[in-house]
Amino acid sequence: MTTDRPGASHAPPTPKEASVPHVLVLNASYEPLGVVPLHRALVLVLENKAVSLEESGAFMHSATVTVPAPSVVRLKRFVRVPYRGPVPLTRRALFARDGGRCMYCGAAATSVDHVIPRSRGGQHRWDNVVASCRRCNHTKADRHLFEIGWRLRHKPAPPTGLAWRIIGTGHRDPRWLPYLQPYGADDAMARIDGISA
Repeated sequence: MTTDRPGASHAPPTPKEASVPHVLVLNASYEPLGVVPLHRALVLVLENKAVSLEESGAFMHSATVTVPAPSVVRLKRFVRVPYRGPVPLTRRALFARDGGRCMYCGAAATSVDHVIPRSRGGQHRWDNVVASCRRCNHTKADRHLFEIGWRLRHKPAPPTGLAWRIIGTGHRDPRWLPYLQPYGADDAMARIDGISA
């Protein structure tokens, strides 16, 4: 399938170009499983392995068929997920956890800092990494907080909830919110919105 622009000879007169590149995938129990590219979600729907719950408003076209592009799909069969690891530590997820603010002074965060410097044995883990402004990161350098008399505004900890696993990918759509709210989406999205505001 290809995405065509409006006005193409075989396109309906009003569809928009497919602008939702990723789709939220839910288990048969409506539990969020992950985010997949639009084409993968369409394959699941066309192979009758999933049903579209929300449409993006865009359309996908092939030579013989026009299909509404989904925004949320639900698998028809339950998929057992044996183990859910921690939320991946990415810059985007870290800035979301810390609200886009420096954990030392509260200014807008622009960099990542290790509370216990890596040069002094600190690890790259959720409980040792914080968002910081360049000034604080440069001033702290490779010192411990007690050496310079600083304190953190909040104790760093890994974010929890399935919503963080989805929203932390950087792909999000307002249509996903009702399906992610029971899993902590309001907190995660509010933090991310606070960064982009």
